[in-house]
Amino acid sequence: MIHVKKALNNNVIIAEHPEYEEIILIGKGLGFGKREGDIVAGERAEKFFVLKNTEEQKQYLKLLEYVDESFIEMMNDMITGIEERFGVQLNEHIHVGLTDHLFFAIKRIREGLGVKNPFRRETELAYPKEYAMAEEIVETLSDRLNITIPEGETGFIALHIHSALTNRALAEINKDTQLVSELVQVIEENLNITVDKKDMNYLRLVRHIHHTIERVQTGNYMEEQETLKSVLQEQYPVCYNLSWKLMKVMQQKLKKPVPDAEAVYLTLHLQRLMKR
Repeated sequence: MIHVKKALNNNVIIAEHPEYEEIILIGKGLGFGKREGDIVAGERAEKFFVLKNTEEQKQYLKLLEYVDESFIEMMNDMITGIEERFGVQLNEHIHVGLTDHLFFAIKRIREGLGVKNPFRRETELAYPKEYAMAEEIVETLSDRLNITIPEGETGFIALHIHSALTNRALAEINKDTQLVSELVQVIEENLNITVDKKDMNYLRLVRHIHHTIERVQTGNYMEEQETLKSVLQEQYPVCYNLSWKLMKVMQQKLKKPVPDAEAVYLTLHLQRLMKR
C-alpha cells in the first residue's frame, strides 16, 4: 500500500512506500483531493512516476518552487509519451533534468536570448530516434506556448532522452559528442577538406565513431582484421595513418585502450569521405 503523506499540488504528492519509505509520485491529477493517509492506487496507478532517489527528490522539490503546475503537467504528458514510444521505463532523473532544462530554455527564448548548440548535427546523426522524438516535443511546446523554439534546442532535448534511456549521465554523453566533433576537426585538418555534414559518408562515419566510443567504454571489442589491415595500410596510407591518429586521441580522452581492429574500419570510412 502507498499512502499519501502530503499533496504538493494536483499532480505531485509525497507518499509513504512500504519498500522505498518516502517517495515522490508524479502523475496527472494524482494529488487532486488527496489528504494525508489516503491510499494511492486504482486506475491512476499505471500512469504515475516514482522518484525514489533521495537526491532526485530534493532537486525536484526545489524545482516545484519556481515551475508552475501547468508546466509540470505538460512535462508529465511528454515523458509518458517518450516511455510509450520507446516501450521502456525511463531513468527517473529525466523528471528533474528535462523539466528544469526546458523551463529555463523557454524563459531565455521569451527574453530574446539565443540558444546555441554546436553539436546539434552530431547529436541528430548519433541518436536519430531520440532526435525524432525531440522534434515532436519541440513542435508540441511551440504550439502550446505559442513560441518559436530554435533548432539547436532539439539536440539538447534528444540528449536528455538518450541519457534517460541508457541510464548514462548527461555530462558523459556530452563528452562523447564533443569528442566526435573534435575528431571530425582532426580529420578536416589532416585531409585538408571541409566535410559536407549532409553527406551520407559523414553520417556513417559519425555513427561509427559513436559506436566505437561505446564499445571502448563497455569493453566490447571487435575482432582483429590483420589481413585487411595490411592491404589498407599499403593502398590508403594517408587514411590508415590518420585512423591511428584518431584512435590515439580517443584513447587519451577515454583513458581506455582502443583495439587495433578499429584502424581498418576507420580507414574505410575516411577513404570514402576523402574520395567524395
